[in-house]
Amino acid sequence: MSSVYKNVTILGTSHISKESILDIKKFFAEEKPEIIALELDAIRFNSLLKKKVKKIKFKDIKKIGITGFLFNIIGSWSSKKLGKITEVNPGSEMLTAIKLAKKEKIKIYLIDQDIRVTLKKLSNRITLKEKIRFLFEIFNFSKNRKKISNFDLSKVPNKKVIKKITKEFKKKYPSVYLTLITERNTLMAKNLNKIMNHTEDKILAIVGAGHEEEILRILKNEK
Repeated sequence: MSSVYKNVTILGTSHISKESILDIKKFFAEEKPEIIALELDAIRFNSLLKKKVKKIKFKDIKKIGITGFLFNIIGSWSSKKLGKITEVNPGSEMLTAIKLAKKEKIKIYLIDQDIRVTLKKLSNRITLKEKIRFLFEIFNFSKNRKKISNFDLSKVPNKKVIKKITKEFKKKYPSVYLTLITERNTLMAKNLNKIMNHTEDKILAIVGAGHEEEILRILKNEK
């Protein structure tokens, strides 16, 4: 799943999908990008290269807040669980792109927000109502597992499914959506726009499928 605008192709991926890995390899072989832009910050980039997730320590709570700390732990745990189902380590598609770029000596740009900033904002914004709802859904994990089983996790969801999921997520968790989706989309689009304004080289931007359409929309409206 991809979108093209001027000299950039935005490839929407799933971080635990074998299909995404194959899509990236295919794009490199056929389109031969000259620059890649990744939905990563320096911390996550280095963690992928070291093949070891850099754990946010208990002392970091002062910097990112207790909610951000817990959210990071739960997010990491759930990603690993889903990754075991697909037999793909979370972020493998990004690591594939990094290795191919290094092999072909292609420039790599990191366009996402520092994860510590994101988690701090999340701690400051999330409402009590959202916290309670989130805990309720965690306790009802068996019910959520049935929903997950309806998806083919080895593939990237189609745009219709993504719109449905994001719409539901935005309704349930508006402040979380603002922090994890809206603001990051704006930042990634602006960073991508800066790269585009300084080169005519062919750019491949690799982001989660849920970010693709909004980043494209923002790019088209950037002045």
